[in-house]
Formats: sequence, C-alpha cells, structure tokens
Amino acid sequence: MCLAIPAKIVELFADEQNRALVEVSGVRRHIDTGLLLDNPPQRGDWVLVHVGFAMSKISEEQAQEQIRTLTMLGESAAALEEVKGYGLENADSSASKDTT
Repeated sequence: MCLAIPAKIVELFADEQNRALVEVSGVRRHIDTGLLLDNPPQRGDWVLVHVGFAMSKISEEQAQEQIRTLTMLGESAAALEEVKGYGLENADSSASKDTT
C-alpha cells in the first residue's frame, strides 16, 4: 500500500537546498521538499510525505484527520515504519529520535 504520511516541518536547512527535518509520531527524519518549489514549506507547516518527498502542503486540521484515518484503518504502525526509513543516511543521532 502506498502511504502519504502527514509530517510537521521541524527545521529547514539553509545550507542544504530543498531539505527539511520533519517529525511524524515522535520520529524525526530528513525529507526532500523540491516538489514544493512553487509554495515552499515553512517551519511549523504540515506536509504529506511519500518515500521521503514532500508531495503537498496541508493544513494542521487535514493532517490530524489523516492521522485519525490511518489509525482507524490500522495503518499507523505501517506509516511509522515507512517514515523510519527516510533519510537514514542523512539523519544524525542528535536530530533523530528512534522509538524502537
């Protein structure tokens, strides 16, 4: 199943164009924001992430609804597992929190 997971932008990197740190259920990972050049995300924005890429910006209300839907469908664990795989080679231990 393909999942687009809501994630909150925690940090944008000035020295790394189109890179951001997001948080999903306590897990932080680096993602690519290059697909959002027309409407770049800001710190605190919510985005839908798929395979490490921010696909679109969404409101906090939409993000919370998506999280509720994933939980209701029993997909929240799958979503968390998917996000754990984002940017492992780029996330340092101080910016990344692993819940396993």
